[in-house]
Amino acid sequence: MGRGDLSDAEWARLKLHLPRNVGRGGRWKCHRRVINGILFRLRTGIPWRDLPARFGKWQTAYDRHRRWSADGTWATILRAVQADADAQGRIDWSMASVDSTVCRAHQHAAGARRLPPKVAGKRARPALHRDDEGLGRSRGGLTTKIHLVGEGGLRPLALLITPGQWGDAPQMIPVLDSVRVPRPGGGHQRTRPDHLSGDRAYSSRRNRRYLRRRQIKHTIPEPRNQQANRRRQGSAGGRPTGFDRERYARRNEVERLIGKLKINRAVAMRFDKRAYIFHGTVTIAAIRLWLRA
Repeated sequence: MGRGDLSDAEWARLKLHLPRNVGRGGRWKCHRRVINGILFRLRTGIPWRDLPARFGKWQTAYDRHRRWSADGTWATILRAVQADADAQGRIDWSMASVDSTVCRAHQHAAGARRLPPKVAGKRARPALHRDDEGLGRSRGGLTTKIHLVGEGGLRPLALLITPGQWGDAPQMIPVLDSVRVPRPGGGHQRTRPDHLSGDRAYSSRRNRRYLRRRQIKHTIPEPRNQQANRRRQGSAGGRPTGFDRERYARRNEVERLIGKLKINRAVAMRFDKRAYIFHGTVTIAAIRLWLRA
């Protein structure tokens, strides 16, 4: 086992959720060796063609990563390992935090051709395809933003990819709607934490109404301009928002989670041209955090 490869314990937890060779013309190459190659590229950020020979052909690792990113296999595996953790009581639903981080895009990440309605005649568009490819322009160049919800154990519950210049507040509802942890014993999926923490960027009437409607308690500071606007409206402005400093101090958990994800060079800097492939890359990093827990 090389440095950074899946340990025997991690592989034992992961192999139960990998797709089987059903409906394919040939057999899958060794899942463990190929996934270790994908993890090596995730950690180092090297071009796929420079993948060491001990992982097999680089085309095999790239094609499997691209295919599983396109059809949602990586997302399915993430939910499966989350379900295992939830069944063992290893998810801290009492407190979750929402935040975002900006990733610089490498110059080779730009220039992807626009996909037609159907690719190669028969293959449909990937489920997570974006026409803007999740790339935005700023003073620093091309950027991509990762929005995520993290639980108290420093592991992500859901994530979302957008262009780098997009605001945080409008993305809080979509990323929270993506939290879906199945229950192996049956029943409804777990979709909401008991309490949510966020910084001032997420303070808006729309977001607070959404959280109240879903009965999610929240700790989000109110910016001064919103406080002044509420006071000017008098009784029509509503009551002051509650704020718990002790709970808000735990917001560092999601910041530490982002640091763990961006230890991987392929996450800290985006090298993937397609947004759905980069989403798969970040999802693999999230899966690895759940496997190591």
